[in-house]
Formats: sequence, structure tokens, C-alpha cells
Amino acid sequence: MTSKLYAETTGSITELKRNPKGVLASGQGAPVAILSHNQPAFYCIPADTYEAMMERMEDLELAAKVHEREHEKEIKVDWDDL
Repeated sequence: MTSKLYAETTGSITELKRNPKGVLASGQGAPVAILSHNQPAFYCIPADTYEAMMERMEDLELAAKVHEREHEKEIKVDWDDL
């Protein structure tokens, strides 16, 4: 069975156990596909990359809500009433 890899760099679970920081560094900031029996088991990414991904997903979710609500009836609010 073949799988699509979403990383240019790969490492094995054995390599990851032996040298986790080295495997992560081999990706030079990009994801590293960790293989088990030549199949991707998971992806290893730097913390700052993960944080940026989470922020991007949050932005996309908020944008989707804006698009959902853009045709809703507008409600006028006076700041003094708040």
C-alpha cells in the first residue's frame, strides 16, 4: 500500500527514539514524516510551525463564520446602550 507523503524529509520511529532532536533538525524547520514499516505514522514539526498552523486554522474558522453571517440582517447598536 502506498501513501502520499506531505514532507520532503523522512525518519523512522527507531531514529526518532534514538535522536529526537536530530530527526526534527533534519527537516530544517519543515515537517518530517515518521515512518513505521515504510508507511507514514505521523509528522514531526517544530513548535513554532505548529503554533503558526493553529493560528492559521483559527483564522480560517473565523473567516468561515464571517462568510456564513455576511448576509444576515444587520442590527444597529448604540455604544451608549452597551
